[in-house]
Amino acid sequence: MNSRRDRNARAALFDGIEEGGIRASSSYSSHEIDEQENERAIDGLQDRVNLLKRLSGDIHGEVESHNHMLDGMGNDMDASRGVLSGTMDKFKMVFETKSSRRMFTLVASFVVIFLVVYYLTR
Repeated sequence: MNSRRDRNARAALFDGIEEGGIRASSSYSSHEIDEQENERAIDGLQDRVNLLKRLSGDIHGEVESHNHMLDGMGNDMDASRGVLSGTMDKFKMVFETKSSRRMFTLVASFVVIFLVVYYLTR
């Protein structure tokens, strides 16, 4: 029984080999098929890599344009802050030069006029 097992093992080990060299077998054609599948897989991967490269380039362009836009908005906000600060300084100067009694009468008269108009239109 050992000799039969040895022959089967030897046959499996040397399957496809003849005295003159290697004989063409089905394993050669499967190797060729595997290589073709590998080539197709490589082509598919190359297409995906190219797609990802284009996407990353597009994302980079979007990020650059958004950064540029945000920089512009920041500069505009700084300019607006300067204008608003100047306007507030002018208001402070106007209110500081008026007397507090005069300001009180002005505000009180506006409140009274508003209340009268409110009750008349109601």
